Amino acid sequence: MTSSHTPDRTGDLVLVGHGMVGQRFLEAWTEQPGAGRRRVTVLAEEARPAYDRVHLSSLFDGRTPEDLALCPPGFLAEHGIDLRLGDPVTAVDRAARTVTTASGAELRYDALVLATGSVPFVPPVPGRDAAGCHVYRTIEDLDAIRAGAVRALAGAANATGVVVGGGLLGLEAAGALRAMGLATHVVEFAPRLMAVQVDEGGGALLRRTIEGLGVSVHTAAAASGVVTGPDGAVRALALSDGRELPADLVVFSAGVRPRDQLARECGLPVGPRGGIVVDERCRTEDPAVLAIGECAQAADGRVYGLVAPGYQMAETAARELAGRPGPGFTGADTSTKLKLLGVEVASFGDPHGAAEGALDVLYSDSRLGVYRKLVIGADGALLGGVLVGDTDSYGTLRPLAAAGRPLTTPPEQLVLPAGFAAAGPIALPDDAVLCSCHNVTQGAVRAAVRDQGCDSVAAVKKCTRAGTGCGSCLKQITTVVTEELAATGAEVRAGLCEHFTRTRAELYEIVRVTGITTFSELVDRHGTGEGCDICKPAVASILAGLSHGHILDGEQAALQDSNDHFLANLQRNGSYSVVPRVPGGEITPDGLIAIGEVARDFGLYTKITGGQRIDLFGASVDQLPSIWGRLVAAGFESGHAYGKALRTVKSCVGETWCRYGVQDSVALAIELELRYRGLRSPHKIKSAVSGCARECAEARSKDFGVIATAAGWNLYVGGNGGMTPRHADLLAADLDRETLIRTVDRYLMFYIRTADRLERTSVWLERLDGGLAHLRAVVLDDALGIGAELDALMDRHIGGYQDEWAATLADPDRLRRFASFVNAPGTPDPALTFVTERGQIRPARPDEHGRVRTAPDPAAAPVLVAGPRLEVLAP
Repeated sequence: MTSSHTPDRTGDLVLVGHGMVGQRFLEAWTEQPGAGRRRVTVLAEEARPAYDRVHLSSLFDGRTPEDLALCPPGFLAEHGIDLRLGDPVTAVDRAARTVTTASGAELRYDALVLATGSVPFVPPVPGRDAAGCHVYRTIEDLDAIRAGAVRALAGAANATGVVVGGGLLGLEAAGALRAMGLATHVVEFAPRLMAVQVDEGGGALLRRTIEGLGVSVHTAAAASGVVTGPDGAVRALALSDGRELPADLVVFSAGVRPRDQLARECGLPVGPRGGIVVDERCRTEDPAVLAIGECAQAADGRVYGLVAPGYQMAETAARELAGRPGPGFTGADTSTKLKLLGVEVASFGDPHGAAEGALDVLYSDSRLGVYRKLVIGADGALLGGVLVGDTDSYGTLRPLAAAGRPLTTPPEQLVLPAGFAAAGPIALPDDAVLCSCHNVTQGAVRAAVRDQGCDSVAAVKKCTRAGTGCGSCLKQITTVVTEELAATGAEVRAGLCEHFTRTRAELYEIVRVTGITTFSELVDRHGTGEGCDICKPAVASILAGLSHGHILDGEQAALQDSNDHFLANLQRNGSYSVVPRVPGGEITPDGLIAIGEVARDFGLYTKITGGQRIDLFGASVDQLPSIWGRLVAAGFESGHAYGKALRTVKSCVGETWCRYGVQDSVALAIELELRYRGLRSPHKIKSAVSGCARECAEARSKDFGVIATAAGWNLYVGGNGGMTPRHADLLAADLDRETLIRTVDRYLMFYIRTADRLERTSVWLERLDGGLAHLRAVVLDDALGIGAELDALMDRHIGGYQDEWAATLADPDRLRRFASFVNAPGTPDPALTFVTERGQIRPARPDEHGRVRTAPDPAAAPVLVAGPRLEVLAP
């Protein structure tokens, strides 16, 4: 569809809708030459300006509506835009070129842009309007769901929520219900979850992983009705197969439909499945009316429900109204990358291999929860793929698929997860789109560096808008910017983030030397902007490591991530774990009894870990002070399982009990753990001490490990377990106790001073110039002359150590953050019951490999399966 009409470039412009796409249109419009000659009016249905609907679920994680706001302060006033909230358009008169609003206002337009978005689809089942039925679309919807969950939990200990729809929003809604303490079910009509994005194999692994988190999944099932009680409230959801799922809350998240009613009523053509028909310039049949975003059916006949295509349509419409040339909108990349219920999922290109002659290259590891499929065309090009559980390579694979050229790297190497195989450098063509939200190519990013003087990722983002949408491309953009700066001969500074051009190690030195004690002062003097979720926690760790106050005091508290924020590890179900320190694994009977009584009284799941500690799972935020009050009174202190700090120093029983032991490994492990407890570092640190060469404590898989010899102690450094294991290297042999401790002191402080953000000792050691030999020269021979500084830093840490939980309990201001509800600043509302979801272990038959599989079963009592043991030793 085309039109020869040239719209008026100077008359009144009316935008209907102020969502994400509407706001992007305004931004694109204000960038056009002559935009100021039009009077712009925005008519919005919602009572608040545009906000980030993509990250709506983050409101359940502590973010506020203000955090999601998309309209910058002062933007509307600066450009003379009249925004009228809560006054939606009810009619369009195309002949008179007027719109009428709910308040009765009538406005004339010379150009009308419809950005009305979509509405949630609610299946036409009986009872769908009952009290307790919700949709998942707006901030107000989430407020209603939260209020409904609170009421349900107050009325029943086994309150249940059911989500109808197993797509992107459905799984987000399920995660929200689960985090609030509701037993959660997902009902999906298709045979698998996320049927549009993932294939059968990826869907199977996704389902298995989500069910392992305690969410019940029902696929190939449809809702047939909502069962209500005498009070008219929800009691159950009836399924098409005859079953009924008990429910106190039902959330419909079964997709969306284009909001095209205004167009229908004023006679504009709509598609057979909805959507205002537009051409590639986003023009409707009426040249004075344009439509963008989810309300429009694009020129390729599709309605796009993703934000990136909406942004592209907004930019196209802005250029069209300004009479400027530019590419039209003929279709968009529908690739997605997200995290659902803690599970990473991505799909790109043609994930289902619909192209003729397409072949699959698969990697699947159910044990680790990783599924990766690449679809390869007959010509050897990457057509698409599905990633579940490991999406690190999405930023490279997606533009490779979009480029449509034969691969130069064997796909067998590309399909393996990071850490399993080195595929070598992958060259992307310059026309590969790195940022699909704003359609920015690699060539445009390189040109911004090479031709426009952009010398940082922040400058490139400002110049090209790349990375300012969903953010999934930032890793690849950073790589390209770094490569291009190096190619131009410019100094490449590996800054911490866009707010700091200096590395973490350089910032550490600045704080150490200058005595800066706050993030604000550091960013004012040595950075720009207000900081981000990269630099804030990193600087918080530096400040805490240099003993600049308690991490929950003043500005420090706002810098912490979700774990340090509450001095506890956030678990998958939204509860927290409590981990008291048990130095060397040595614990008294009284200590065992105290932990057992706390676990019993608070209904916590207990687990003896491989690090020789007892973890207690399932605590709510408001319970944490009470739990820790009892543990501190019993002589325990924080085990720092929530922080980037020393976790444990594991030990065997040593010469006191073992007939092979040659040194007292327990005593040394306790001494080392108490010496380094609370030591903040770039990443977590684990250690172990073995009493002989039989290595029962597994010291060579730790960041630093000690093994006894007949003549002293061997010190190993740079080890790492996990998916990319690395054996530690022998740093020094047959050390006496004093030399051993001094060497470990210097090793740890040198690592903390020079490592990058979130860099394990294993990676740091391999990156370190000169490697192990250089490290040995620094910490043993003092080759850099900084030995005394390193010693002093460790002495400062030891002298300034305080148990973070004991200090928190003694301060009423710190305790205020642990209230679970705003109306319960001291103790939780007695009318509310916190329902703990925890993965209890239930007996099952071993599989073909002899493993006992576990499944969520709240009614089953925990049993001990093969693993770490609790050893009771007696003379």
